[in-house]
Amino acid sequence: MSNTSPLLAGPPSDGCFTGFKHTGTPVGRTETIAGMPTYITEPKGTNTSAGTKRVIMFLADVWGPMHTNNQLLQDTFAESGFIVLGPDYFLGDPVYIHTEETFDRPAWFAKSRAQAAELFPKWVQAVRQIYGEDAHYCAVGYCFGAPYALELATTDNVAASAFAHPALLTEDHFTKLTKPLFLSCAETDHTFPLPARRRAEDLLVAAGAQYHIQVFAGVAHGFTARGDPAVENIRWAKEESARGIANWFTRFCNLKLAPKL
Repeated sequence: MSNTSPLLAGPPSDGCFTGFKHTGTPVGRTETIAGMPTYITEPKGTNTSAGTKRVIMFLADVWGPMHTNNQLLQDTFAESGFIVLGPDYFLGDPVYIHTEETFDRPAWFAKSRAQAAELFPKWVQAVRQIYGEDAHYCAVGYCFGAPYALELATTDNVAASAFAHPALLTEDHFTKLTKPLFLSCAETDHTFPLPARRRAEDLLVAAGAQYHIQVFAGVAHGFTARGDPAVENIRWAKEESARGIANWFTRFCNLKLAPKL
């Protein structure tokens, strides 16, 4: 994407580095794909070697795919019938392990973006080799991971993409996409505020894109991955966001299977 394109979703800031821990026991496993540790979780009771595979690339926020909250979220998508793959572009160095007072967050952020830029394209190609060119791939990005989901949506590597409370997005991310996009948004979002969200919708309309926007009242940036599950409205929004994204992906995977008239 162009370095001169106007910014719509800003970089991660203080609100991206706090949250509530969710409870549960992740059921996936970790393997290394193309040099990146990858959380892998699959539908229960399903022979994933039979039929057309449906694969979600889960592109995590700064907490990384190995954090319990994000593992549980990935398991939720697996329960909807998808193989879910969460690449750790932080290489075992997510932000939450840094509690030292001398932690240099900007340096960590720059390092992490450079790692992701180098490793992620190789990882995508390796995933396609492992799971097959005939599999149906989708991508969802949270905060830090959002631009990678949208960049994939400019290619034929995915059938559809989605994001929730994004960061690091420019106007180009919306004008250049060629695949369907699902936007799961918080009413209050320091990285993707209301004027930016409305501008994004204007760009999608002008581009003739296929998209759907959901906005949840009473929640803030990070509600899907780090919101307080003890608050009914936040818990419902988190669950409804995942359900909406899974249904969006199912729709476009099914359309790929539909016979041409």
